[in-house]
Amino acid sequence: MTTTMNQRETTLWMVNEVPARMVYAGRRWLVTDTPTRLRESVWAAPLEEHRGLYGWRFQATDTEERSLVFDVYRAEDGWRVHRAYG
Repeated sequence: MTTTMNQRETTLWMVNEVPARMVYAGRRWLVTDTPTRLRESVWAAPLEEHRGLYGWRFQATDTEERSLVFDVYRAEDGWRVHRAYG
């Protein structure tokens, strides 16, 4: 398993307030499982830095059929990928 940790910007589209697809690292991704909402307790940052922070964990598959699990969070300026697991 490969894990990458970063803070890369992503575009995330929601359906009924749940992630459905995204563009990340120049690729289009389709969410291919049931996303899990992430709360404050999972983020590796001091409490004062992430109070109210929330995000999602989901598997997504790109157009080349590569699947990864993503942890994404909502920042002030949009969505960001915190970790990608492959």
